Amino acid sequence: MADRQGIHGILMASSRASQTGHASLQLPVPAVTPVTGLKRGGSLQLAIGAAALLGFMFVLGNSALWSEAGSLFSRAGSEDDGATTRGGLDALPSFIESAQAKVVSTPLSAVSSSGNGMTSISLTDESFQHVLPLLGEAEARLIEIYQRIGQGRHREALHLTENLVTAHPNFQLAQLVLGDLLTLQSHPVRQLGNVPDTTALAAREQLAALRDESSRRLRALTERPPAGTMPDQILALGPRSRHVIAVDASRSRLYLFENLASSESAMGEPPTPQLRLIGDFYISVGLSGIEKVVEGDQRTPLGVYYITSNLNPANLPDLYGAGALPINYPNALDVRRGKTGHGIWLHGTPRAQFVRAPQASDGCVVLSNPDLQRLLATVAIRSTPVIIAQELRWVKPDALDPDRKAFHATLEAWRNAKSLGMMEGLKPYYSDQFRSAGRNPDQWWARVDSELRNKGDRTIQLKDLSVLRWRDSEDTMVVTFGEVAEGQSRGVTKRQYWGLENGQWKIFFEGQV
Repeated sequence: MADRQGIHGILMASSRASQTGHASLQLPVPAVTPVTGLKRGGSLQLAIGAAALLGFMFVLGNSALWSEAGSLFSRAGSEDDGATTRGGLDALPSFIESAQAKVVSTPLSAVSSSGNGMTSISLTDESFQHVLPLLGEAEARLIEIYQRIGQGRHREALHLTENLVTAHPNFQLAQLVLGDLLTLQSHPVRQLGNVPDTTALAAREQLAALRDESSRRLRALTERPPAGTMPDQILALGPRSRHVIAVDASRSRLYLFENLASSESAMGEPPTPQLRLIGDFYISVGLSGIEKVVEGDQRTPLGVYYITSNLNPANLPDLYGAGALPINYPNALDVRRGKTGHGIWLHGTPRAQFVRAPQASDGCVVLSNPDLQRLLATVAIRSTPVIIAQELRWVKPDALDPDRKAFHATLEAWRNAKSLGMMEGLKPYYSDQFRSAGRNPDQWWARVDSELRNKGDRTIQLKDLSVLRWRDSEDTMVVTFGEVAEGQSRGVTKRQYWGLENGQWKIFFEGQV
């Protein structure tokens, strides 16, 4: 049974890159020679084990760990085979254990040197318990296996891994971990990659993708956003946006937040955001990486977006799994920059796949089906922001107070100018490059003039205000609000894009949501 599971892991690894369609990586599937008569812990399991072990070492990106790995291989090669039977499973060395020892020894207070605001934690039971509820069910079980391995409790780890692959037989990374643990039962790994088995060699690229997946999972779970922090793009979030999604492409992670604001302040500037992290999921992005520019470049766009719809999986091919949440790419900033393309979704995986490789889609953000189902049951269309960044920077909410107050003063000045109903006072807030979907500037200003006349002398109020900032080569504010005239109970929801021009904020796009 164990040999069949290991072979299935390689076959699944080969097939994970062969799916084709809207958001897929199309690669030739290597010819696979059926393997028969392999003993438990034979050459195929040895290949699987070596691949899994490498994945854990990659998490540190550290030459010292590679040296240690080479030393461990050397020691394993010098031991006689009798050491295996004398010591049993728990007495055998493991590269996973070696890597985990490095992770566990990381100081809990260490701050990431990249300036992203994260802190390093260990996978010890005490420090990691608050993280497990955030993860998908399968990943939480995988992390518990990592913990057992790090503690040298290999038999418990083997039992947990067998249960995991039984529950999720298409979880390729779990299959590789199982292969490593099975290898440890029979003999130590003697030489990295020196495996004549043609099946393992044929799946070399897929195994490399799984090692990358393993390293990204471990990095994301041992470098954590400190409690009470949030991505620095979120300056204000209105109560109508009950949740917000933030994607960190460098870690292959999607973070889901709940907005704890029950109501907005009656007057004055918007309150400091109150967010709670409720989900933390592994994701895959474009085959060619990030920063989408043109149609068909197989890149995932970077920016601030909103979920526009929820597609019924019954009307979608199996490729998209449990469903799909399209986003509004290209947004107004993308259009201003001449970017092209369409059909960027958050979606699931085919039934035969548990997850995708870290970079494997045509540009979509791809989650496992169970993780996507959590999103589908949580987020709302049109009001849920989706921030996609190369790397998120985490800050305390009050750290953004100066920027929040400064921009709100400009927004209030625009609101006052519109409340006064004077075109001459309103136009200076708009860029010379201003555009509105479907209208040229003359048509736009004619409509604004009509709105001001119909409004009369009633003051304009901004309800449910959200302000999201995007900074790259330019500085942009994505502002969403309900515009309601005084004395009315309902208005229209609008979205503006403000750009910083010569030190002044100017609107370059405005339209109804």
